[in-house]
Amino acid sequence: MRPIRRGHVPQGADDMDYKDAKPHLVARLGLYCSFCERRVVTQLAVEHIQPKGLPIYSHLIGCWSNFLLACVNCNSTKKNRDVDPESVLLPDRDNTFSAFHYLPDGTIVPSGHAVSRGLQAIADKTLHLTGLDKTALNTPDENGRQVALDRMKQRMEAWLAAEEAKNELQRSPENGELQRYIVKLAVQTGFFSVWMTVFMDHSDMLSRFIRAFTGTWESGCFGVDGLAVSPAPNPDGLPGGGKI
Repeated sequence: MRPIRRGHVPQGADDMDYKDAKPHLVARLGLYCSFCERRVVTQLAVEHIQPKGLPIYSHLIGCWSNFLLACVNCNSTKKNRDVDPESVLLPDRDNTFSAFHYLPDGTIVPSGHAVSRGLQAIADKTLHLTGLDKTALNTPDENGRQVALDRMKQRMEAWLAAEEAKNELQRSPENGELQRYIVKLAVQTGFFSVWMTVFMDHSDMLSRFIRAFTGTWESGCFGVDGLAVSPAPNPDGLPGGGKI
């Protein structure tokens, strides 16, 4: 889950129609689901952290700090669940990259860092909130080959693409054009945390990814060396932030 910063309220939009917030959010966060990290060119929704469907949060329907972006899968799984920022990890205020460990088989688990800080239950709850703990679907085509229609299998595909790119870079470590191509491929593919995990021992590439994915460097959750900063600085002072 990529740490992000949405920044200040757009000018003249202290209380805005959430549908009008989408262009501003995309400009500052990119065309990515704020939860599963996949790139979504169409049908990317403005997500209310504390759901607009619960009357208790009706005053937050037009609140900029309550907006993220979500794909249809994460959005439909989260639905109208009551979200207490103290009891889950949120990408706009916690270092959610540090909280989770990404594996080649597409699974996501609480990181050792999260466990050591006593946050395993909160990390597990966060994964369950949007269904990031779901198993892969069985979706073969007419030839029996699995089609990556679900988020888990799409993470697996991103991992394979990142591994192939890393192997190419190891053969030509000083190839600047190749480095730029890999960054462009990562941005087009999505799944920031997968690319960061695969390239964990390439600090220069980590720094490039962090700056290429809009809104990530601004979060303050990474240093100039590409390594995670924890706890998150939570520069906007959002409630419940800085847990990791």
